[in-house]
Amino acid sequence: MSQVRAIIGLGNPGADYEATRHNAGAWLVEAVARHAGGELRPDRKFLGLHARVQFEGHDLHLLNPTTFMNRSGGAVAALCQFYKLAPEELLVAHDELDLPPGNARYKTGGGHGGHNGLRDTISALGNARGFHRLRIGIGHPGDSRQVTPYVLGRPGKAEHTAIEAAIDECLATLPDALDGQWARAMNRLHSFKP
Repeated sequence: MSQVRAIIGLGNPGADYEATRHNAGAWLVEAVARHAGGELRPDRKFLGLHARVQFEGHDLHLLNPTTFMNRSGGAVAALCQFYKLAPEELLVAHDELDLPPGNARYKTGGGHGGHNGLRDTISALGNARGFHRLRIGIGHPGDSRQVTPYVLGRPGKAEHTAIEAAIDECLATLPDALDGQWARAMNRLHSFKP
């Protein structure tokens, strides 16, 4: 299995969106940058905020696209082309409706599950689906017609605390994932309860 060389956090740009549920993937990348003592800076060639950091002995690219969610793929493709990254070397962090807040799961490959950021990323990578994902639970509003306002809304205090706890647990399991110890990383993360 390929070594992860880049972590991409999906979200929407700007102050209006930074605290919304749809930006949970971007929150994870921001947390990795803080942990590694790095700073995400605007980089036009990658259509996003980029940093190169050392995280637990691994040289990593961090990227939060600053295109809107449904245009995330252009930023991902630009990073891959510039640094010659294969899809299998990516870990894409994103919000996940099908998991409650406080839960997170690793996954490799698969479809987009209706997630517009994943849909555009798969398309921009030439329909390659073999990248790793880090699914950060935000819960579901219970009615499919409410999904858009829900993901673009801010989580309540308890919900936000649960998502933050899951992100902290993601950081704790990342070294195993980056070492290719996916089973160990999954066992720990998937059994976490906030």
